[in-house]
This record gives sequence, structure tokens and C-alpha cells, in this order.
Amino acid sequence: MTEHATTTRHCFELRIRPDRIDEYLARHSPVRAEMLAEIAAAGRRNYSLFLADGGRLIGYYECNDDAAAQAYLAASPIAARWEAEMAPFFVGLEGRPDQAATPLREIFHLADQLAATGEDIRAGGSDPADGR
Repeated sequence: MTEHATTTRHCFELRIRPDRIDEYLARHSPVRAEMLAEIAAAGRRNYSLFLADGGRLIGYYECNDDAAAQAYLAASPIAARWEAEMAPFFVGLEGRPDQAATPLREIFHLADQLAATGEDIRAGGSDPADGR
């Protein structure tokens, strides 16, 4: 990857079978070290999963070349094994979860919109997150 590569944000949705949620959580607490290493080697970072009531799972990650990251993971025996183990946890899924998840379209990103206005997030004064 080059220094000037553009980071893209990716978000997706899956549904976990309600009767398998506890086991799904256990499998992610923690994820196997070899799978974590494969995700990182693929170029995905800032990867998070969020679980809502009823089994709605939202995933988010950033990367510079998602096609290359997907190709890397598709060719990885470690990822293939993990995805095969995870597939039965999902409702209405055909194929590997990492490739069959429903992508969500980003419609707002604060930093992008601030940059477009030329505003500095700190220019207006205090940041409520700082407690000032």
C-alpha cells in the first residue's frame, strides 16, 4: 500500500440466529489469534462488530483496497475455515459471511463534511468530549 492510499469505510449487516447468539458471542471473546492476524494482513483495520437485540449484527472496518482485502481473505485457508465455522450462525445467508453480508451505504461522515467546509473541528471552541 502506498502512503497516499485513500482509506475507505465499509459497513455491513448480517442476522444471527437468535438461538445461537450466546455461542456466537463466545466465539468472538476472543477471536482466534490466527484469524485476527489474517484480518490485519488483509489490510482491514478499525474493525468492529455491533450486536442489536434480535440478532442484528452490524460490522464496520476501514481499508485502503477492499477488493485486495477480500481477495486475500478468499484465498486464505485460515479465513475459509473460520467463515465455514461461522456460516451456520447466520439467517438467510448463502456463501461465506464475509462475502455475502449486506453492504450498507454510508450517507454521512462528520470528518468528510467538516473538511468540505474547511472548518476545523476545534476552531469553534471547546469539545464536549473533553468536558470543557
